[in-house]
Amino acid sequence: MPLLDLHLGDVLVMKKPHPCGGLRWSVVRLGADIGLECEKCRRRVLMPRPYVERRVRKLLRPPEVPSPEVSP
Repeated sequence: MPLLDLHLGDVLVMKKPHPCGGLRWSVVRLGADIGLECEKCRRRVLMPRPYVERRVRKLLRPPEVPSPEVSP
């Protein structure tokens, strides 16, 4: 099973809701454990990567901001 390519600021839609009712989580920490923040109640949790990968339904990426071009 391929690993999720996660980046800080990505939004994950999970299969089951948080007790507050929120389904969307922002990625705030990366590593062997993934730090997530509920977008509804702002609760932060730390979960092992395999646990997160099994429970994610959809990965949403924020739009990329183009870097300003530098003219000589």
